[in-house]
Amino acid sequence: MKKILMKIGVMIALSASLAGCVGSNAVTTKLMQFNLEAVDNRYARGGLNILLAPVYALTVAVDALVFNAIGFWSGQNPLNGKPHIFDTKTKTMLNINDDLDPSLKEAPIDPITQIGAGDKSVYSAQAQAINADTLDFHIVYTNGEKAVLRGEKQGDMVTFYMDGEFVTTASITELEAYVAPKA
Repeated sequence: MKKILMKIGVMIALSASLAGCVGSNAVTTKLMQFNLEAVDNRYARGGLNILLAPVYALTVAVDALVFNAIGFWSGQNPLNGKPHIFDTKTKTMLNINDDLDPSLKEAPIDPITQIGAGDKSVYSAQAQAINADTLDFHIVYTNGEKAVLRGEKQGDMVTFYMDGEFVTTASITELEAYVAPKA
């Protein structure tokens, strides 16, 4: 039984490594983000980095053997939704796509949907008062994308813009009614 389990483990590791351990390293990126956000001092970050070395080893292994392999076969990392690095369009030294069967030019499995609620879920949001009538919300999504939602008050109305593009206008009364049941 022990030999069978060992063979299965070797086959899984070999399959994952042949699948392409290279990828976006989403788990390791989350750990690096934590390392940077934990403290604002470069020396403290360096010390924290040393303390987290065993955790980094674990996240690199999880990325290489699980999430990057899934990304290779599906064409998209399930944690951050980014396309696999091997699908990057770039200048190449050897062009063989024209000679391949079309089925060999793309990932063979449909992408696994991103983990979390919906396509994008908010990782963090921070409000910043620009002036008495303008408020910016700096939003970071779980997939790493960033956006700025701006609310500009004009009389009894508030106009909202997402990354500079008009979204909607709402009255102060409508906004208060929307927030009231949640408070």
